[in-house]
Amino acid sequence: MRKPAKTYRDLLVWQKAVGAAGLAYRVTKGFPRAELYGLTAQLRRCAVSVPSNIAEGFGRRGQSEFLRFLLIARGSIFELETQSLIALNVGLMQEDAYTELAAAYDEVERMMETLIRTVQSKR
Repeated sequence: MRKPAKTYRDLLVWQKAVGAAGLAYRVTKGFPRAELYGLTAQLRRCAVSVPSNIAEGFGRRGQSEFLRFLLIARGSIFELETQSLIALNVGLMQEDAYTELAAAYDEVERMMETLIRTVQSKR
């Protein structure tokens, strides 16, 4: 049995989301300068939003508030997946980078779903 998390930094999903955000930054580093305020900024904002919302929700301490922020983080994952696909389709992102980023966020999304169900069951 796992010990309860004392801080958001103990949450494996937060750790994975931070790593995935770093990957999103590395992938978008190669985007054209003309996209700096377009898909580059959008992808990065979503990527940072995921672990940020997990951390903020954890800090609220109430289960309802935590759940609300987890759902916001999950929405950011869906946004990021959509924007990544658009970047792939318009030729800004290479297939291998898309595959790597999608795999990282699929893992985070699965972990988020588990955490969401756990928090919902405690309410």
